[in-house]
Amino acid sequence: MSNILKIGNYEFDSRLIVGSGKYPDFKTTYDATIASGAEMITVAVRRVNITNPDEENLMDYFKDSNVKFLPNSAGCTTAEEAITLFRLTREATGIDLIKLEVIGDTAKTLYPDVLETIKACEVLAKDGFTIMAYTSDDPIMAKRLEDAGAHAIMPLASPIGSGLGIQNRYNVVFIREAVSVPVVVDAGIGTASDAAIAMELGADAVLTNTAIAQAKNPILMAEAMKNAVIAGRMAYEAGRIPKKPFATASSPIDGMIF
Repeated sequence: MSNILKIGNYEFDSRLIVGSGKYPDFKTTYDATIASGAEMITVAVRRVNITNPDEENLMDYFKDSNVKFLPNSAGCTTAEEAITLFRLTREATGIDLIKLEVIGDTAKTLYPDVLETIKACEVLAKDGFTIMAYTSDDPIMAKRLEDAGAHAIMPLASPIGSGLGIQNRYNVVFIREAVSVPVVVDAGIGTASDAAIAMELGADAVLTNTAIAQAKNPILMAEAMKNAVIAGRMAYEAGRIPKKPFATASSPIDGMIF
């Protein structure tokens, strides 16, 4: 079983990615991230400081760790906004591994505008970025994002921050079959069992933020997510038994004396 997650030219031992929002402070963000074993933390550039050295900077907390920063374009509603944001971020930090998200409905669902995401992806791919693209759970759009240059597809499990878990398990499977790049289930993960299910369905990785940050004990939940992703991946690699509508005896009956 290979534990290596490859995204573009980057390699990671952990298949869990965490977010940095909704924590009470940067110290808790750091402690939970380390407890999760994650090697990537996604950061909303418009909301969390990683570019201004004159203010409290999240990057300072991780400078002696192996955790990579994954800037995201949360808050962007057009392709042009996302493109500009990532170009400025790379100029300031040198980071070219990005999470591209363009939101179409900012009022209620926070669902992505996939057409704008594809437009941004085409430009950013030509700029040399390694792109992880947040999208709806639509296998057709997932394939179009791959064709536009995305190095990983990140379909939502359910609306951002909802904790509803995977609402359409079949589409995770369909997306996994439709693309050749890694599939990272993103948004809506509520607890460790949701992460395990995502991995059992064949996802290459899971991204979660709110489920850890707003848990009663974020550090303990981070550890639970770590173990759930590992267990789910192992179960997928092992291959589950087929479901049957009737009982099958665990012990064979051939050769019974009475």
